[in-house]
Amino acid sequence: MTERARNVRSGVVGNERLTALTGAVVLVLSVAEIATVPTLGNLIVAHFFVGVLLAGPVVAKTASTGWRFIRYYSRDPAYRRKGPPRLLLRMIAPLLVVSTLVLIGSGIALAITGPAPEILIRVHVVSFLIWLATLAVHVFAYVRRVPQLIAEDWRRRTDPQKRGKPEPLGRRMRLAVNIAVLVLAAIAAVLLLPTAAPWEGWRGQAVTGPGVLAVAVCIGTAIAVMLKRR
Repeated sequence: MTERARNVRSGVVGNERLTALTGAVVLVLSVAEIATVPTLGNLIVAHFFVGVLLAGPVVAKTASTGWRFIRYYSRDPAYRRKGPPRLLLRMIAPLLVVSTLVLIGSGIALAITGPAPEILIRVHVVSFLIWLATLAVHVFAYVRRVPQLIAEDWRRRTDPQKRGKPEPLGRRMRLAVNIAVLVLAAIAAVLLLPTAAPWEGWRGQAVTGPGVLAVAVCIGTAIAVMLKRR
């Protein structure tokens, strides 16, 4: 049995492709969320809705990467052969996960409490800056690999020489997982939407000043590091 066949049977390939698909969904929603920041006062409801919607795919992606983490460090042979992510990604992963959870959690809390708790606003902004910087590193690390993984999962075999190669099971399940978490998150966003009423007409300032400079430096550093590694 080839190494690819062993990885398919062990679920390594399926896990990688599930992570890629959920990661792509997270990225699209993240871009949409970031796009609302410059005119936050006018798009506060959209900002809130997308933020809650983002929670579903984030949970799915955290679960799939967490599963790989557990299997690797429990010395599963297939996951050990696959190897760990690059050192830089392993170093920022906890920061990315924590900042994402704090960002979404504080955002939902602010939607419920309204703009009064200043400490929550500060927590939300700081977690946003950390999340944006670590997300930039993460995206630049996988921007070439993820589209390939998604395409391989759905591309039909037309090459006779490749038809005999083993394919990972469960691609419909991976799609179903992403649809399910999006639907559940959308229902939650709709149910929580009335709690965002106190923010209507709020003219809060977008992320500016030293925060933007810090993010720009982090993103520039991330690009330089990733290009150097290539």
